[in-house]
Order: sequence, then C-alpha cells, then structure tokens
Amino acid sequence: MILLTGATGTTGGDVVKELAGAGRRDVRVMVRDTKKAGALGAHGFEVGSGDFDDAASLDAALAGVETALLLPPPDPQMVERQSRFIAAARRAGVGRIVKLSAFGADASAAEGFARWHGLSEDELRASGLAWTILRPNFFMQNMLNSAHSIREQGVFYQPVGDARASFVDTRDVAAVTARVLTEDAHEGQTYILTGAEALSYQDVAERLSQATGRTISYVGISPEQFRAGALDAGLPAWLVDALERLNQTFASGAAAVVTDAVRVLTKREPLTFADFARDYAQAFGAGA
Repeated sequence: MILLTGATGTTGGDVVKELAGAGRRDVRVMVRDTKKAGALGAHGFEVGSGDFDDAASLDAALAGVETALLLPPPDPQMVERQSRFIAAARRAGVGRIVKLSAFGADASAAEGFARWHGLSEDELRASGLAWTILRPNFFMQNMLNSAHSIREQGVFYQPVGDARASFVDTRDVAAVTARVLTEDAHEGQTYILTGAEALSYQDVAERLSQATGRTISYVGISPEQFRAGALDAGLPAWLVDALERLNQTFASGAAAVVTDAVRVLTKREPLTFADFARDYAQAFGAGA
C-alpha cells in the first residue's frame, strides 16, 4: 500500500494522475476532509481521513502502508507536522518515506522553506526508517501566480535581476515521485530535480510571448518593492519572509544548477519552459 499526502495540491495532484495512469490501485490518499476529496476516489484509490495535527488520525492513515509520500502544507508548522508523521510512520512499521523537499534544503539556512525542509530531512534520516528525498528547483507552475498581471498588463515583476534558475515542471516532479514510490532502487538517495536549462526571467518572458502571441515583459524590482507589494496584496508576513529567502537563493545564482535526475529517473527528457508556456498559454492571455 502506498499512502499519498498533499494529493489535493498541484504537485500531489499530478502524482495522483501518474499513479492512476500507471494502473496502480494499491494507493490510499490521506485528506483532512473526505467530503473535499473530489474525484480522488474515482481512480480506484482508497480515500482516508488524516490530519498532520492529529497523531491518532495519522496512525489510522498509515496502518498497513509500505511506502508513504510526505508532502505537508507549506507553512511555519511544517516541521512539527512532519515530525508527527515520521513518528507515526515508525509506530506503523512503514517501510519507506519519500519526502518531497525543496531545492537548497538545509537545517542551518535562514528561517524559511529551506530551513524547515532541512530540519525535517535531518529528522527523517535519523529516524531509522528507509527514506528517499526529492529536492525540486523552482516550479514552472509558480509563474501562474503572476498570470493576472500578465493577462492584464503584459508584465510580471520579480526581484532577482538577471539571475538564472533551472525551472522544473511539476508534472516532471510528479513523474519522478511516482517512479520513486513504486520502485525499490532509491532507498537512501537524495535527488535534485531541475529542468534541462537555466533561464533568466527575461528568457521566461520571451517564451511566454512566443506561446501566447503577445508581448510579455519582465520588470526587475527591488527586494523592498517586492516585500511591500506582497504585503499590500494580503500575503501573511511569514510567507513574505519565506519568499524573500527563495528570491535571495535565485538572485545569488545558486538555483542555476542543472542535473540529469529527471531524465535518468523517468527515462525521458524533462519538459522545457517552452512546453509549459504552450500548455498553459490560455492562463497567460493567449488569444486575448
């Protein structure tokens, strides 16, 4: 039995599609509210109630599970929530945890996603459980957060200058995750998942322009402008702080590293940003 957490999110939803497409039925999906599970049960998967904040519900969700995907909600409580999940997995005798982590995860990093994932990675490694860790770079799908300004103004704004990142499509992350969940050769491995090329946001704007038939521009802004705009948009301060750490990683050039993990693990070339732009062109105003 495979247990999926985070299955109602973007990446988790893509993992569901991958496993369903492969004909897997030995899958249990953990959701907080089974009434909001949508079509998950239509794939033939078992849908069970479970909450990262409720240890007893985790025990029930993990009963009889051989391999579990650890994909918690991205918020400041994620370290504690992952700790509860790891403890419950040990009690249940789970064979292996596949943790979807983050690029640059490091327990010594500044407060934010890299630190939170790094702390949980360290706990998982020390747990005595078998483990596999996936560290995807910046998601191409994160550009959808700028879709409104692109549709309305033909512009998006970021505070990283001309730095580059090897954006990865969540569909590739899901394909890797499904492979790792269903294969036995990945115990004790940490995989850094990237696209095949490192792009600047100017490159991104050009590819979006080509896909939509519109002129789309990237405007560099200062970190101070980014923070003020994010807070004005209603984002909570903790999230703005965490996004600032991500922007610093991007701006430093550290996110430009390219690996072949997606190609090696899926046996196909990773999706390019041009592929992503074409597939999501309508969201960015194609034909408007």
